[in-house]
Amino acid sequence: MKKLVIFFSCFAVVSCAELQQVVNNLPQGGEMNPTTIASGLRQALDFGIDKQVTKLTQKDGFYKNNLVKILLPQELTKVDRALRDIGLSSLADEGLLLLNRAAEDAVKTATPIFVNAVKEITFTDAKNILLGPNNAATNYLEGRTNNALYTEFNPVIKNSFQKVGADRIWENMITKYNTIPFVTQVNPDLTDYVTNQALKGVYTMIAVEENKIRSSVASRTTNLLRQVFALQD
Repeated sequence: MKKLVIFFSCFAVVSCAELQQVVNNLPQGGEMNPTTIASGLRQALDFGIDKQVTKLTQKDGFYKNNLVKILLPQELTKVDRALRDIGLSSLADEGLLLLNRAAEDAVKTATPIFVNAVKEITFTDAKNILLGPNNAATNYLEGRTNNALYTEFNPVIKNSFQKVGADRIWENMITKYNTIPFVTQVNPDLTDYVTNQALKGVYTMIAVEENKIRSSVASRTTNLLRQVFALQD
């Protein structure tokens, strides 16, 4: 994924006076240049998206990350268990892997959605983010990108299922499960499920990096981050 040009790109079109008013309301804010505040917040989110979300687009980015690994929906846990009980563990494992592969494909489309969200930020948002909880920036992005990302992810995941044959594998799994005597027939919408799990994974990883920068001085690896986030300590 391309490194995002993120956060406060819109500041150039809003008056410095308005930003200064926000900065003056921050603890010790009068001592810091408004541009520095803007750049620090941009860099923090840039790190979160570039360092953490990028990991999700790589092979096993979801599958081998226990924070975001996509497991079976509740309706299909019994399918997984039943297949393993009758000696089809490899089939169950393959189906689970392909759910995560589809999510990895989808997250590659996230960058332009985040860029658009950044362009809409206000200075009130900036103040709330800087002085907010450890996931304030993540919450901001989630509130403004969730619907757009769902719309973008869903067809990618559907196509990914078709491309790698996941749709056939799951059809095979469910068909075999449904032949087991006395079971309740199942037919879940896996595309919707994996789309929502992929979204959850994206915001989880952004929040990981944001929390590190906010809570650990050692994680503020640039002078800019140390300067700006000292305001919220």
